[in-house]
Amino acid sequence: MSRPVVAVVGRPNVGKSTLFNTLAGSRISIVEDTPGVTRDRIYADVTWLNYQFTLVDTGGIEPDSDDIILSRMREQAETAITTADVILFLTDVRQGLTDADFKVADMLRRSRRPVLLIVNKVDNFDKFMPDVYEFYNLGLGDPIPISAAGKLGIGDMLDQVVDQFNPEDLVEEEDDRPKIAVIGKPNAGKSSIINKLLGEERVIVSPIAGTTRDAIDTTVKRNGQEYVFIDTAGLRRKSKVKEELERYSIIRTVTAVERCDVAVLIIDATEGVTEQDAKIAGIAHERGKGVIIAVNKWDLIEKDNSTVQEFTRDIRSKLSYMPYAEMIFLSAKTGQRLPKLFDMIDAVIENCALRVQTGVLNEILTEAMAMKQPPSDKGKRLRIYYITQVSVKPPTFVMFINDKKLTHFSYTRYLENQIRSTFGFRGTPIRFIYRERKENS
Repeated sequence: MSRPVVAVVGRPNVGKSTLFNTLAGSRISIVEDTPGVTRDRIYADVTWLNYQFTLVDTGGIEPDSDDIILSRMREQAETAITTADVILFLTDVRQGLTDADFKVADMLRRSRRPVLLIVNKVDNFDKFMPDVYEFYNLGLGDPIPISAAGKLGIGDMLDQVVDQFNPEDLVEEEDDRPKIAVIGKPNAGKSSIINKLLGEERVIVSPIAGTTRDAIDTTVKRNGQEYVFIDTAGLRRKSKVKEELERYSIIRTVTAVERCDVAVLIIDATEGVTEQDAKIAGIAHERGKGVIIAVNKWDLIEKDNSTVQEFTRDIRSKLSYMPYAEMIFLSAKTGQRLPKLFDMIDAVIENCALRVQTGVLNEILTEAMAMKQPPSDKGKRLRIYYITQVSVKPPTFVMFINDKKLTHFSYTRYLENQIRSTFGFRGTPIRFIYRERKENS
């Protein structure tokens, strides 16, 4: 089931980042110092009244009359409209209404997306409510007064947000076909690969980066099995500002990865792994999806006996937080190794759903601890009593221990490597949860 997407739109300095962090709460944290894992976050998972949704920050809309800036405003508003299930249009009660507010409101009003007009920085309702009424002039319905910094009115706003969700979209789809999100930065060859798999020009391909506008689902049939490929969208036209293009490709990647079983990260062989590739890969890693790294345009690379090894070493180094990812070198233009991609997808899907018997797991744990003792601190040693698998997609294990403070990521990685060496789990992340248990229980 895919989470609804809620986009925050507004001018700079109206409090978007403050609202974003308030709603995201403790979910925003740097757990790995790798670009794309949790840094530079413009999206977050939010839970309210048993509803879960993905919150995205669409960047500031510059209040300038220059034609280039106005075109960027349109692009940002259009992106929010095409991507989001609900749009939060954030304004500033202290600045009052501006021309930019009216221009954006006009675009949003004509869309078919639910738009909630949020008036921020209302730190004192009695004092500022007369100023809030001015925002009725935007024609977007009742303004919702909040203070993102003071956390006032947030609950009322979230109640209205979840009221806008379509109940049909929240029901789990009865579709067990494998779903593959084809992700990567613009112009890496995502649409070309899907076209080659289909054998026809179903997805518009252009040398201009970002010609795909929306996420497109394409069904491909092979050996009687249907696969749903999700082509992640870029912008309709190349932005004049690189950061804007990257921001929106990441937003759409988030929505596509939410729906997929396996993410195929397309890397341009002529460019190698870029920082944006690392950010996009981090989205799939965080969400626990199976990952295949597909190095495209391999036909354009001059090769010798060590080319594959050098490329592999470089990719593994730059995407070091996902050593489990499968890797394939292919060409959308020539079709080289594309059939093998399907075999790899099947294997990764199987590994994501793999369950290991508790007895076997505990045998591996006992052997692992005998070979390398758990860490200790101030004379007290970590004791691991028991391990069991509690879920799949991704495979998740719970370990019952004596003290969480004694755990260390290096020992967790060691145990993960022991489990992987036995069962593989290639292409899928695996998760560990520690639960404390009293020693005398």
